[in-house]
Amino acid sequence: MAAQCLAHALVALSFTGAIGLTFLMLGCALEGYGVYWPLFVLVFHMISPIPYFIAKRVTDDSDASSSACQELAYFFTTGIVVSAFGLPIILARVSVIKWGACGLVLAGNAVIFITIQGFFFVFGRGDDFSW
Repeated sequence: MAAQCLAHALVALSFTGAIGLTFLMLGCALEGYGVYWPLFVLVFHMISPIPYFIAKRVTDDSDASSSACQELAYFFTTGIVVSAFGLPIILARVSVIKWGACGLVLAGNAVIFITIQGFFFVFGRGDDFSW
């Protein structure tokens, strides 16, 4: 039963990830927009979990309170997420992309980061075989 629940969660997470990437691609590829600069937010999506992975490997899980390494990882992750939301706004402000494309990219960012958060919520239970 638990494996079936995890399979349903994985399907739901992949569906929401696909929706987020669809928003991102629509912000780039629609005929009225046609500029692919917003795809650079994919770099932020790929590197956002890295500080958490490093902090989880370095810190000892037996300590109940938060460590400085975990707090630093949260700080870096927050900076990466804010940068992912800031890049399309800056690009729209300097008229590199249109504001409609910026809105689609921001919607895609929100969905993708919620998907990443959901992945850690569902699969990051701290068993021996997880990151």
